[in-house]
Amino acid sequence: MPSSILHVVPRDGGAPVALPVVDLPLPPQWPAIARAKGYEIAARVRDHQHLALRCTRCDTVNLSRVFTLRTAQPLCPNCLLTARAGAAAGAGAEFRRRDPEDTRYAFYGLPCGHEVRRQFGRIARAALRATGLRCDTCQARRLGKEAGRWGWSLHGPDPEGEPRYRLYAHAAGGCGHVQRIARTNMISGRFNCASCGEGWASAGSAIYLMHFDLPDVGPVVKLGFSRNPVSRLDHQLRGQRDLTATLLRVVPMASGRLALCTERRMHAELRATYPEAVVPPAAYDGIIRVGSEVYDAGLQPVIEAMLDRVAAQHL
Repeated sequence: MPSSILHVVPRDGGAPVALPVVDLPLPPQWPAIARAKGYEIAARVRDHQHLALRCTRCDTVNLSRVFTLRTAQPLCPNCLLTARAGAAAGAGAEFRRRDPEDTRYAFYGLPCGHEVRRQFGRIARAALRATGLRCDTCQARRLGKEAGRWGWSLHGPDPEGEPRYRLYAHAAGGCGHVQRIARTNMISGRFNCASCGEGWASAGSAIYLMHFDLPDVGPVVKLGFSRNPVSRLDHQLRGQRDLTATLLRVVPMASGRLALCTERRMHAELRATYPEAVVPPAAYDGIIRVGSEVYDAGLQPVIEAMLDRVAAQHL
């Protein structure tokens, strides 16, 4: 066989490289081994340890070690790239390039326009909908926005490696305290700053009035107190996601203790004056996550008037 040059795709993919053809005979069993594994031997190249294999599926000529052909399944770089691009598309992403530092990873473009580094296995699972494919940049923005609602900012990942937690910095009032907080608590706002935070008894609070439409029962109202009525409605009271609920009124109070005492007096007056308007707990069991303090919606004007008096007293 005369000496010549053959353009061969490297084992790790990329542009074909020119390799010298080596004038050495092929052992008679090698062609059969190659055919059984989806290849034809184009030539021996570089040295006695390497072969140029032509893939019978895509016709790409790629480089392989003789030992790999004899003992394992050679991988066609072009077919592998096609499979990885297909997996990325199935996951809603675009395969861009392999990570030169780690053969288990590659870089992918996401629909949001950002680029992420992910393992091939993670992309394959995402294509099968066995896991999600999240953008780190967009996730950080969401976390920062959630924290900003309560006067905090995202500081970094959880130092203990717990995915449900993050480090947050307390920006309000120039506090600057950095604290480990569960994301669910940050979403709901149900936490205190360990440096400057107050307990519920001394912290500012509010008395609220909410309206619910109960299936098979009808409209009801709930009177209660909370430091964060919006969070209480969205993350605590709703027993069913599709339950129609509205926060009707919020009267700020100087402290949780004052709100609790005021609310208790209001409930005592309502139960004594309008006992027929008290809705039995069985009517909202599993729908509203409370055991009392729910009234027929016809009592709403009475409660509104009571809240007017409370607001006037605590201006």
